[in-house]
Parts: sequence; C-alpha cells; structure tokens
Amino acid sequence: MRSDLRAAEDRARALVGAVEHRELGPVRASETVAFARACGERDPRLLDPGAADFEVHPLYLPSLLRGPDGGVDSDYRDDGMFRDEVPGTDGLDVRLMAGGQSVLCHRPVPLGDPVVVRRTLDAVARKGREGSEFLLLTVSKVYRAARAGRLADVTERFIVR
Repeated sequence: MRSDLRAAEDRARALVGAVEHRELGPVRASETVAFARACGERDPRLLDPGAADFEVHPLYLPSLLRGPDGGVDSDYRDDGMFRDEVPGTDGLDVRLMAGGQSVLCHRPVPLGDPVVVRRTLDAVARKGREGSEFLLLTVSKVYRAARAGRLADVTERFIVR
C-alpha cells in the first residue's frame, strides 16, 4: 500500500466516531433555484420562489458543504474538492471519488431557517487486492434547522485511492 494511502487510512481511523458540527446559515431561495436550474429541473415548484407551492429541491441540502458564502481558495484541494470533505485526506497525494450516497428526507427545507449539519465518520474499510488497494470511507450527516428540526439524514461513501 502506498505511503499516502496508508497515512490516509491511519488518519481516518483516528477520526472514526468524531463528531463535527458546521453552521450552514439560512437557506436562501435564490441559491436553491440556482441549484435546481443546474440540475436541469423544469418543475415550477422548484424554480419560482414566489409561487405558493414553492419548495427547495430535495437534494439541495446534501450539496451544501459550506455556508451560503462558500469557501475561500485555501479550502480547496487541487482536484477541486474541499480539503476536509473526505476525512483524513487533507494534504495527501490521494485520488478521491464519490462512492455512493443515500438521502432520507424528513420534512421540506424551510427558507430562512438557519441549518446546521452534524457530520460523523462512521467507518473505514480497506478494499481491493494487494497493489490495487483503496479505502472506502462512510460518513453520516444529519441536517437540522433551528426551528423546523431534523430535515434529512445523509450517508455518503468516498473512495480513496
């Protein structure tokens, strides 16, 4: 196993069970509409915040990794991902890939209600054969709004090569 991959595994294993809370700020209609448009949505309920039946795209929350103002240059890896998006990999010469995601929505996302995400690294597994090993990291996130309560539970898997 390459030294950077071994270092990522050691770092990640040390983080299993650690809880991180991040304030994402209030959900704003303009950003949710931009997200829906980027997804190719045509449903007017997702595109017109003035409509009585307007709703936030259900995948908008899992897309939030930072608050409404996004990150600064130093927050990003060379590959464009956030430095802390995949636990244990910051500063290491590893390749990162999405390995799957499940989303359970509990209630509609309210506009203007500040959202907090609770993130936990749940598992680190070594996969593959000698010489082509990789890591599979499982991260859980719980999104809550200040007034509305629990909004969504998300489980993400990341492949680290």
